Amino acid sequence: MAIVLSENFRALFYAPFYAACATGAFARAGVEVELRPSPDPLAAAAALRAGEVDVMWGGPLRVMIARDTDPKSDLVCFCDVVARDPFFVIGARPRPDFRFADLLSMKLATVSEVPTPWVCLQDDLRRAGVDPAKADRVSDRSMAENEAALREGKIDAVQVFQPYAERLISTGAGHVWYAAADRGLTAYTTLVTRRGLLASRADELSRMIRGMDATLKWFATAPSFDIADTVQSFFPDVSRDLFAACIDRYRALNLWGPDPVIRREGYDRLHAAMRSSGILSGDIAFEDVVDTKLASAAIGSVTRA
Repeated sequence: MAIVLSENFRALFYAPFYAACATGAFARAGVEVELRPSPDPLAAAAALRAGEVDVMWGGPLRVMIARDTDPKSDLVCFCDVVARDPFFVIGARPRPDFRFADLLSMKLATVSEVPTPWVCLQDDLRRAGVDPAKADRVSDRSMAENEAALREGKIDAVQVFQPYAERLISTGAGHVWYAAADRGLTAYTTLVTRRGLLASRADELSRMIRGMDATLKWFATAPSFDIADTVQSFFPDVSRDLFAACIDRYRALNLWGPDPVIRREGYDRLHAAMRSSGILSGDIAFEDVVDTKLASAAIGSVTRA
């Protein structure tokens, strides 16, 4: 029986997940995986809880929120992929000496589609001694709308991921002020399942982990155009050259983890940001939402083979 894997939503920084399917990495690891599209992260999480899918990819943020809401939640993160924050602050003019305090004197448009980017950025501001509540922030528009607004001079800076960032940079309409990946490890996207399934289908999930491990290692060394060609069908509106440039920028930032073991350091940084934002009512222990044993054993067996 195939493992049914739910897409979270369509995003370029999720490229390793698409690549694992497109290159046959899962099949070579000995597991059949059926990729199922999802309209949004909430729908993906609902399908997982309902048992309609076996695994989804998504942020530990969602798993922590589920645990905070219901201490009996059985969702668990078990395979790391996106180990750093994929978002950028892009400004209309060069600012090589950018400081977070600069954002208080301009109009900033932040991401409305998902909560994690602002949760993390507001924590960056707080750590720099800047009150995020004082920012002149546009928070109710899409990244596409914000990209257009920056080009039109209606706002001073935007918070976006790829390819929005690369389009602005490549046309001279935007300049990187801050790459959120530079803050260090931030547990951003993992494979997520239910604890019962983690036990009952451990062999198949271990094989999934090995497929992701092989894909992450390929991502680290493959020519960016080869990666773009492999997953281009998932992003038909992104040109090959732009796609490759996006991959190169993300790789330079070490966006994707070196292996599938979720690091406590990255979890702690995300957890701290969620606490400072008020999105959690209390602390959530690493062990309550993360299992590293399966990944450690899975890639250990590959190493020994």
